[in-house]
Amino acid sequence: MLLLVLGTAAGGGIPQWNCACPGCAWARVHPHWRRRHASLAVHTGEGRWYLVNATPDIGDQIEARPELHPGPGPRQTPIAGVILTDAELDHTLGIARLREATGLQVRATAPVRQALLERLRLGAVLAPYTSVTWRELPARGAEPLDREAGGLQISGIPVSGKRPRYAADAPDDEAWVVALRLYDPASGASALYAPALAAWPDRLQQAAAEADCVIADGTFWDDEEPRRTGISAHTATGMGHLPIEGPGGTADRLASLSARCLYTHLNNTNPLVDPAAPQHKRLARLGIEVAQDGMVIEL
Repeated sequence: MLLLVLGTAAGGGIPQWNCACPGCAWARVHPHWRRRHASLAVHTGEGRWYLVNATPDIGDQIEARPELHPGPGPRQTPIAGVILTDAELDHTLGIARLREATGLQVRATAPVRQALLERLRLGAVLAPYTSVTWRELPARGAEPLDREAGGLQISGIPVSGKRPRYAADAPDDEAWVVALRLYDPASGASALYAPALAAWPDRLQQAAAEADCVIADGTFWDDEEPRRTGISAHTATGMGHLPIEGPGGTADRLASLSARCLYTHLNNTNPLVDPAAPQHKRLARLGIEVAQDGMVIEL
């Protein structure tokens, strides 16, 4: 299994265009602080890749990886499709950027697909440009990710019923936000990608315990961070993200796993955006890494 880390930032990226917090200010003058929106690329076969979430940075993310470049035909692309873990704008706006495709496959759970088609009218917007094939992302069981290439299996593990603001009045559904499980039957390797975690249900714990690699929500360092930094009147958990440290935090959970564990989806207020922050040492003692843009993970 081969994964490319295309981005590791929460909504807005680092720096965020309208933010002058210390993290964004330093990122403007220190390129190694910069982070694009959280996303992965998953290799499914020769010349075939699936993007996990389609971010506003999708064009730059593709250009940054030679493996994702088009060719040899003039409009031949290795991008075979997109997998969505939720319906948030920072994970879906990039779909419109792919309108030049001759055809596009998008895998999502039912509430996510419905929100994009009925609330954002993405199907109607893209119809004059390209054809979009929607396939269900199973919230129960597993299915082959790429029917042409075979191999990897995919499943979604519901972790939150949090709806995006533009669909705040939509029906409740546990599959609004899922963690993505990738499994390779040939090697037995599995990976778990969970960029947004409002809870840690039993199914997630089981998948994490079986995984070789877990890439988890690291949006906020502690629960009070959003209120302390003045970006929100809500706590981290109130915003739909389990914090890394403190009561209910995920660091101790990840430390108990045998898998390689990394944090992604960092908010610009998170001290981990500073490469020299002491919080990195705390995680290193627990055997946990902070994912970096451009990482290659082989399982």
